[in-house]
Amino acid sequence: MNESSLIQKITTLLTAASQKAFPEMTGEAEVTPATQEKFGHYQCNSAMKLTKIAKKPPREIAQQIIDKIEDKEGLFSKIEIAGPGFINLTISSDYLSKMLDEALRAGPPVPAKKERIIVEFSSPNIAKEMHVGHLRSTIIGECLARLFEYLGHDVLRLNHVGDWGTQFGMLITYMREVVPEVLEGKKATDLPALMEWYRASKKRFDEDEGFKERARQGVVALQSGDPESKKAWEMICEISRKGYQEVYDLLDVKLNERGESFYNSMLSGLVQDLEKKGLVTPSEGAKCLFLEGYKLPLMVQKSDGGFGYDATDLAAMSQRVKDEKADRIIVITDAGQSLHFDLLFHGSVKAGYLDPKKVRFDHVPFGLVLGNDGKKFRTRAGDTEKLIDLLNAAVEQAQKILADREHNMNEAEVEKLAKILGIDAVKYADLSCNRISDYQFSYDRMLRFEGNTAAFILYSYVRISGIKRKVGDVNIEELMKKATISLNHPSEIELGLHLLRFRETLEAMAEDLFPNYLTDYLFNLAQKFNGFFRDCRVEGSAEQESRLLLCEAAAKTMARGLHLLGLQTVERM
Repeated sequence: MNESSLIQKITTLLTAASQKAFPEMTGEAEVTPATQEKFGHYQCNSAMKLTKIAKKPPREIAQQIIDKIEDKEGLFSKIEIAGPGFINLTISSDYLSKMLDEALRAGPPVPAKKERIIVEFSSPNIAKEMHVGHLRSTIIGECLARLFEYLGHDVLRLNHVGDWGTQFGMLITYMREVVPEVLEGKKATDLPALMEWYRASKKRFDEDEGFKERARQGVVALQSGDPESKKAWEMICEISRKGYQEVYDLLDVKLNERGESFYNSMLSGLVQDLEKKGLVTPSEGAKCLFLEGYKLPLMVQKSDGGFGYDATDLAAMSQRVKDEKADRIIVITDAGQSLHFDLLFHGSVKAGYLDPKKVRFDHVPFGLVLGNDGKKFRTRAGDTEKLIDLLNAAVEQAQKILADREHNMNEAEVEKLAKILGIDAVKYADLSCNRISDYQFSYDRMLRFEGNTAAFILYSYVRISGIKRKVGDVNIEELMKKATISLNHPSEIELGLHLLRFRETLEAMAEDLFPNYLTDYLFNLAQKFNGFFRDCRVEGSAEQESRLLLCEAAAKTMARGLHLLGLQTVERM
C-alpha cells in the first residue's frame, strides 16, 4: 500500500480537527490502537493533554475536537467519548473493505524520502568459526535489512569482520615459527586447523614475553603493508570466508564483507585530524580521545604505534557519513558492547564526523542465548556451540518430528520440509523474543506446532493454500478483476482490520528496531485467520469470491511478513 497507513490517516484527521478547535495546539494528535475491542478500533488521547491549554474539562475538549472532524471519506462508523475524555473511534466496515481491497492490489511501499541506510551485522572474527554468539546479530541484521529494502530504501548490508589487529600478529607469527610450510603454500589447511593454531598462539602470547613482543611487531608489520605478512593474512581470510559462507547459505543471509582492514589506510590521517582539532590526549604512551562523563577514553593509537577497534570504528563512522552518504547507520551487536558504541557515537559527534541532526545512528543491542541450565549456551563438553552444528541439529530435530507426524510425504519431501522448518524455527524463536532480553534455546519449544512458533504460523499459511485448492485452485488474478472484498461478519472485520495494520507494524519496527513487533503481528494474524476460518465458510458460500480475496490478502501478508523475518514458506505440511 503506497498511501498512508490507516493510523496515519486517522492521525491526520484528528490533528486537523484538534487544531481547528484549539489553534494554539502544536504537534500531532495522539492516536493509538484501542486496547480492547469494546473501545472501538483506535483511541485518541489528545483531550487529556489539552486541558492545561484550553482550561476546560477533557470531555468538553473531546467533544469540540469531534465536532471539527471532517470525515469526507466515511472513515468512521462510530465516534464516542469514554472515561475522563478519551475519543474512541470505530472504522466503518465499508471503509475497511475499500482499503483492504486497494491494499491487495497495491505494490510495495514507496517512502516519502528514500534513505541510504547502512546495516552492519554478523561481524565474525577471521580465523575463528562462527558460534552461537553470532546467531542473533546475523538474523536480526538480516531481518532489519530486509525490512528497509521492502520499505523502499537504499540498503548497504555490511559484514564488519574482525580481520585486523593483535590476533593476526599472534597467529601469523606462530604459524611462521611452527608451520611455515602452510604459509609457504606447501601444505593445505582448513578453518579448524587455523582455530587450533590461534588457541596455541594465544596461550604462547600470554605466557612468553618474547613471543608477545614478536607478535606485536607482527601486527605493526601487517598494518604497515609488509608484503609477506599481507600474503599470509589473505590466505587466512580466504579460508575463514569459506566457513562463514556455509552458515550464510544455510541461513539465506546476504552480506557485503568490509572488514576492519578496509579502514587501515585511513587511520594515520584520522589521528592527525584529531590532533589538529586538539582532541588527542597522551595516556601511558597511547593517544586517546577523552569524553566528558566517561572514565574510559577512545584509544585512537596504541603505545606501540598500532591501532585498535576504537580507531577503526571512528574511521568507519567518518567513511560511512562522508563517502557512503548514509542517512542512517544501524549496528547490531551484543549488549556487552553498548558502552563502546556510546563512546563511539559521542566521540564521532565531538570530532565532527557525525552530525546527529543529519544522520541517525542506532546501536541495536541484544541479550544472550542461554542453555537449559539458564547459562550461556554451550555444548555438553562445555565448549561454545558452533553455529553450523546448532543449525544442522535443528534440521535433524525437525526431520524426526515430521517423520512421526507426516505419513503422506516421501523421504525426500520430509527432508526438504525439515530443512525449511528447522531453520525457520531457530530464526523465529530468536526474533520473537524482545532482543534486549536473554532467551533460553530449546529445540522442543521452537519446533512446536502450537503457540507463537514458526510451525504454527507456517501451518496457518498452509491452511490458506488448502482453502484455495479446495475451491479448485481459483485464478486470483482473474477473480480480482471481477470481485471485491466486502467485510461483514465480525470475524471478517477483525481479520481485515488486522491486515490493514501490517503497514503500521512495519513503520513501528523501522523506528524502534524490534523484530518481535512483526512476530507478534504474525502470531495474531494467524489466530485471527483461524477465527475467521472457524466462523466463516468459504467454499460454496454466497460470499465465496469476497472471502477468497480476503484469504489471498491474508496469505500475501503472512508470506511477506515471514520473508521479512528471513523465513521461507511452504505450500503443504
